[in-house]
Amino acid sequence: MNYKMICRTIGTIVILEGVLMVLPAVCSLCFAEWRCALIFLGSAAAAALAGLALSAPFRTCDRTIYAREGFVIVGLAWILMSAVGAVPLMLTGDIPSPVDAFFETVSGLTTTGASILTDVTALSRGGAFWRSFTHWIGGMGVLVLMMAILSDSTGRSIHIMRAEMPGPVVDKIVPRVRDTAKILYLMYIGLTLTEVVFLLAGGMSLYEALIHSFGTAGTGGFGIRPDSIGSYSPYIQWVITVFMLLFGVNFNLYYLLLLKRFRRAFRSEELWIYLGIVAVSVTAVAINIAPVTDGAGKTIRDAAFQVASIVTTTGYSSVDFNLWPGFSRTLIFLLLFVGGCAGSTAGGLKISRIAILFKCARREFRRLLHPRSVAAVRFEGKPLDEGTQTGVMRYFALYSLLLAAVILLIGNEPFDLETNVTAAISCFNNVGPGLSAVGPMGGYAGYSVFAKLVLSAAMLLGRLEIYPLILTFSPLTWRKR
Repeated sequence: MNYKMICRTIGTIVILEGVLMVLPAVCSLCFAEWRCALIFLGSAAAAALAGLALSAPFRTCDRTIYAREGFVIVGLAWILMSAVGAVPLMLTGDIPSPVDAFFETVSGLTTTGASILTDVTALSRGGAFWRSFTHWIGGMGVLVLMMAILSDSTGRSIHIMRAEMPGPVVDKIVPRVRDTAKILYLMYIGLTLTEVVFLLAGGMSLYEALIHSFGTAGTGGFGIRPDSIGSYSPYIQWVITVFMLLFGVNFNLYYLLLLKRFRRAFRSEELWIYLGIVAVSVTAVAINIAPVTDGAGKTIRDAAFQVASIVTTTGYSSVDFNLWPGFSRTLIFLLLFVGGCAGSTAGGLKISRIAILFKCARREFRRLLHPRSVAAVRFEGKPLDEGTQTGVMRYFALYSLLLAAVILLIGNEPFDLETNVTAAISCFNNVGPGLSAVGPMGGYAGYSVFAKLVLSAAMLLGRLEIYPLILTFSPLTWRKR
């Protein structure tokens, strides 16, 4: 284990987080929140100094990173980032409780959007900005951002990218990892700024446009109004709907479009499954809620917004879907598991995994009927090797076991079964809202300290796709070869 390189990398990440805290300080200054600005600047300086103390002694260390160093760096970095990011929220008084501040920061960085706040309007402007900005930081991944900025002299940073980026398989867009990270972040920034422009055109202030673009880009869903997006105009709701869906698409496809490889991009099997699930779900929900919704326009808009919000794990709400008929609520419950495409900022199981699981199941049925047949499982036009298929099935098995464990651990909380089950599923899949007491107009404030820590762990497990966090605390990882 290369301990020196682990310390050096994590220290650099803490420095980067300190630098990013300057932005909410600037926001506080713009709104004349002098105390809040000083707190963010002080927190930024403290983070930078702590990171420097951790990384400076190892500037000339061996920079070799293998798979297990990659997992450990990602696991420890995300926990430390969440703890450091919670500090200014506590000091400003926005979220005085350390556990609540940690929960909220984990929820922000993992782009979950689950909140313990009962009144978001009471937040300082700087605090609300930082809370939503954590979505944008965590969406593409702060370690990917670090790789885009810093040089990669080892050529092995792909281990970090694979540990942090969502999906069953993560490949480089171009040969160099640093160039891949740069391309990803340039596309990410470009899409975010495009949404900001569209929201400004709809009458939002720059502050509101940035807040909601951060939440949409990171598929997180923190807002600044009690009803989330409900009180904004139909135009704003449609813009956010479209961009939620766009950020749920694999960013590799956007790169293909930039290269004008349109045929290859639109031949993506995962993309069409994703769009098909959205189209069928919107149609089904719209038909079901039509009798209880005023007008066809609002019916389609509400259905499209909520389906896009849940399937991309964004978590914004334009209406209280707790009040919808049973069929629509059931469909929303099922969509909590789905998630967006691999290589997007969305959480959940991912479309690719679900597709591969169904294809593997279909192959097994064929084998039962025709024992001598040889049928390859194909995805995206290519046959999948046994390692990828087995990996997907193992991931699903581990996912199911851990999700069951989370549900069991919070089962003693003073809520009904629907609340606890959907809270666990929503946090594990980085969605945010669930049903009943944790629905779009509810929250997680009523959970105990123990349950909040369990749900925080669930959010981290879901965002990092289980393995980095489990391996970080596994004695086998730290054992000498």
